[in-house]
Amino acid sequence: MSETDDHEPSHDPRSWGAGSGKRSPGSDSDSPSFDPRTWIQAPAAQPPSPPTASRPARSPPPPVRDGSSDGPGGKTRYLALGSGVAIALLGAVTAWSVRPANPKPVAITSRPEPKPVVAPGGKSSTIVVPGVADLASNLLAAGFARADAEAVARRTATALGAQSGEIRVSFDYRTTAEGLQLEQLTATRSDGTGITLTARGDGSLAETRQVAQLSRKLRIVRGELDAQSFYSSAVAAGVSDAIVSDFANAFQFDFDLQREVAPGDIIEAGFEQGYNSAGEEVGAPVLVYASLSTAAKSRALYRFRAPGEAKAEWFDSNGRSTRRALMRTPVEAARISSGFGMRDHPILGYAKMHRGTDFAAPTGTPIYASGDATVVFAGPKGANGNFVKLHHDNGWETLYLHMNRILAGVAPGMRVVQGQQIGEVGTTGRSTGPHLHYEVHIDGQPVNPLSIDTGTGRTLSGKALAAFRSVRNAIDTQRAAVE
Repeated sequence: MSETDDHEPSHDPRSWGAGSGKRSPGSDSDSPSFDPRTWIQAPAAQPPSPPTASRPARSPPPPVRDGSSDGPGGKTRYLALGSGVAIALLGAVTAWSVRPANPKPVAITSRPEPKPVVAPGGKSSTIVVPGVADLASNLLAAGFARADAEAVARRTATALGAQSGEIRVSFDYRTTAEGLQLEQLTATRSDGTGITLTARGDGSLAETRQVAQLSRKLRIVRGELDAQSFYSSAVAAGVSDAIVSDFANAFQFDFDLQREVAPGDIIEAGFEQGYNSAGEEVGAPVLVYASLSTAAKSRALYRFRAPGEAKAEWFDSNGRSTRRALMRTPVEAARISSGFGMRDHPILGYAKMHRGTDFAAPTGTPIYASGDATVVFAGPKGANGNFVKLHHDNGWETLYLHMNRILAGVAPGMRVVQGQQIGEVGTTGRSTGPHLHYEVHIDGQPVNPLSIDTGTGRTLSGKALAAFRSVRNAIDTQRAAVE
């Protein structure tokens, strides 16, 4: 038996591509079967077996070209190279043997292009705007389209009116790619007056209006005048500063509040305040009762608007109006700085007839027409400064001098009514300080404005008197409750 028959040729790595199973009894290096150069020079006697589960087919290694196999160290290099190839082949066999028998395919899913993100609906917001005129701009700033904002503002202005005052606006909306889409909006004033607009499917707005839900309460306060001023006395007594001027004007035909009142005189005021459903004060208080008692006389007045009349007036307890042909004091909260008669002129320096009454007041203090009249003159006139002359229905004339300015529209031929503002206190012309010089002429002659009889007011009768008595009795009942 030859030497090659001692082992299975398929188990000897040297025989996998050698081409011959024989070797000589000499050196191993002489055996052509171990020479790597012979692995690609002679074809294998048999084609390689197909790979099995335990041993895959092997590809021949690349040829070695360095030619260093001859000599004592050549065998060691060849053994190292053969070992490396064997380890690599063994790793490949192991990886092949542990692969899944039936690997599952990997599903590849495509990603669509991202779509615009639309926020969910049902959002709500509340804003407070200074007035109706500011609603459209605030809705635009919130993100609504101009056409929608302007449409809502128009409908709200129609419902609530254009008067000043804050408006609370609550709205529900959806966010779309085009902007905010209104679902419902409610706009209300502090008194409860409001409008609700609801979007319909066709893009129009359904409308529901709310009426004011107010309750009114009457408050009575009393106090004494101090030595400072009528204003400070009234405020100290509890009269709201917003109605102090109304209190003074109630007595404009009966008292000179600069000369006929003194510390210790008694004042009493009754005013109504509106409240909304939340118990919050709404609007300014309204003076409905005013009483002043001095050492010389007493007056108690009730505010009442007779049926068919445009505005309310002050009446005494018998239903007689306090309104006269002329107001005794045509300027608000003024003091008399110089009366009617002879005096030493403060500028000219000699005695001269003072044909009117001077009312000292700060520059800009309102000046009123003392009665219904027609404007005869309005403009600057030498030493008189800015000057207005009125001709009254009873033939009397009143003159207003040294005005800071004449109100726009006051011009010859214009009709004015009693209590209408015509200008402001100033110091134009021949004047030493801000004041109103006021004159009254009867039949062309100047008279003392504080001494003339200005006539009597009308007296209520019939149904108007009955309605007045109902108002008067309600106020007196409340007054008695706080005594």
